[in-house]
Amino acid sequence: MADEHTHEHGPHDHGDHDHEHEHEHDEEAQREFEQAQADALRRRALAQIRQYPDAALRMKAREVTEFDDELVQLVERMQLLMNDAQGVGLAATQVGVLRRVFVFKEEEDGALRAVVNPQFADASPEKETDDEGCLSLQEVRVPVERSQRIVLEGKDPTGTDIRYELEGLGARVVQHEVDHLDGVLIIDRTDDEHRKRALGVLRPQPILS
Repeated sequence: MADEHTHEHGPHDHGDHDHEHEHEHDEEAQREFEQAQADALRRRALAQIRQYPDAALRMKAREVTEFDDELVQLVERMQLLMNDAQGVGLAATQVGVLRRVFVFKEEEDGALRAVVNPQFADASPEKETDDEGCLSLQEVRVPVERSQRIVLEGKDPTGTDIRYELEGLGARVVQHEVDHLDGVLIIDRTDDEHRKRALGVLRPQPILS
């Protein structure tokens, strides 16, 4: 469909095009600025998340017994870090806190959730293998087999009972986070070939002077 004003305002065509180009350029510059901001936030968040082979990642977290302001603050900090790091889940052990709590982002609506003292009430026998990454093992993605559907029970940061029935990515995310609370990493759950390749990426490189 042609623009109604094309012939009417012929002399101004170039000006209109110039404005369009300026507008496109402004939008592109804005997108680049926002991307640069997001990248900077991500780097800052990842610097606060324990990275392999940090010892905390291999420790088993303890049950939470006190549902206090300190726990609420921990959860808020973890949710902020997870968001800034562009992740979908984060366990307390990944920030060096040995307490059985993790946060995750709901797949459907993007809502942030926290689960304290999580336990699997049920897990489907049907399993699925898919690639997983981890905020504590940057640059690594390995195939991991997980139950397709799970029922997760626990408490929220106020001590109220909660229950989630999850499948697909949501089920995978919470299984990954509960593993963290037991000191288990994705490289422990993959096959030998992918583990070897991942360790090659994760191994600190010698610094040549």
